[in-house]
Amino acid sequence: MTAQPAHEATARGWVQCRLGNFNLETEWEVAPGEVLVLFGPSGAGKSSTLRAIAGLLHPVAGHVEVGGRVVYDSQDQVWVPTHERKLGYLTQQYNLFPHLTVAGNIAFGLEDRNSSAAKKRVTNLSDLFQLDGLADRYPWELSGGQQQRVALARALAPEPAMLLLDEPFASLDAELRRTLRREIRAMLVQSPVPVMLVTHDREEALALGDSVQVIDEGRTLVTGDPLEVLGQPGQGRVARLVGVENLFDLIVHERNPRDGTMTCIGPGLQLEVPLDAHITGSSTPEGQQDRVTVAIRASDIILAKEDLSGSSARNRLPGHVISIESRPPGYAVTLDCGQPMRCHITGAALEEMGIQTGQQLWAVFKASSCFLVDEGQGPRSDLPVDQQPL
Repeated sequence: MTAQPAHEATARGWVQCRLGNFNLETEWEVAPGEVLVLFGPSGAGKSSTLRAIAGLLHPVAGHVEVGGRVVYDSQDQVWVPTHERKLGYLTQQYNLFPHLTVAGNIAFGLEDRNSSAAKKRVTNLSDLFQLDGLADRYPWELSGGQQQRVALARALAPEPAMLLLDEPFASLDAELRRTLRREIRAMLVQSPVPVMLVTHDREEALALGDSVQVIDEGRTLVTGDPLEVLGQPGQGRVARLVGVENLFDLIVHERNPRDGTMTCIGPGLQLEVPLDAHITGSSTPEGQQDRVTVAIRASDIILAKEDLSGSSARNRLPGHVISIESRPPGYAVTLDCGQPMRCHITGAALEEMGIQTGQQLWAVFKASSCFLVDEGQGPRSDLPVDQQPL
């Protein structure tokens, strides 16, 4: 049987780490050409996971496979040094060698940097990351985006068995981040290497991730499809971590099976939301109505100067503006609709509508834009999203 090339092998493993009073327990599996996003707040354990895989952090227990080879196993006492793990590791700090040119930096990890094969590899990566004509420049002669491209090319040059990216785009502007995401996707088509990406940027996770793992306080809360996990998360703790802006504790007032909706009410608020037979709310004494938590993303709410009575939207709530905050690339407008409701709009919309504090507006959104979240026990990390207990 022919051995599988290292860069075409699935990366998998689990680790338990102890850093002072902080405990990390996590597991992963990433196929070649796929991107697993580690998503969560600062201090959740995302970067520590990468460091454990790279051998820069020694776990108290675990098993790590990279390129079809076991590089760490606590039970069998296997420990492969970092430089022998065949990894590409990239952080916000590009760490380019200032005394080497662009070509020299890219070729640094190649065994014979002067061979024709090495020069061809450098040329191919330069083409892929749009570095043509920069081969003889030094790092200080490059823009931030060009430095980032060189760092990515250098990490990929030796054909690593796995690529670790620790918030590599955080210091770049939005347009450059989008460009580099496209280039990474193009790279994965040509070189299908398993990738683990750390980020707390939702847009980045959705743009690059084939799967996403939400981590908080050293534990995996949920793993699954990015659109499911980050779009309409079914667990309250996850919803807060991924930045769902509006969460309302309401009572189920009426169920409408024919329409597939139910009416939920709370202090000053009435919403029509999708009927969900799986979530019946928190336990309540007999005869009392079920309590639920309804979530709505700020980006799913339309602002209008008058009631859009002719629209298909089931929720049209009058309110007045209580705050306007810059939220690049647009603005966050908060309405008092009986309860504060956060909405996102573009700068052009803000200007055209002449929105000001105190102004009367309508918040308009479909019932399908609302979703229910479970405020009970956290989900099991060993199950995919669609199998998580509700």
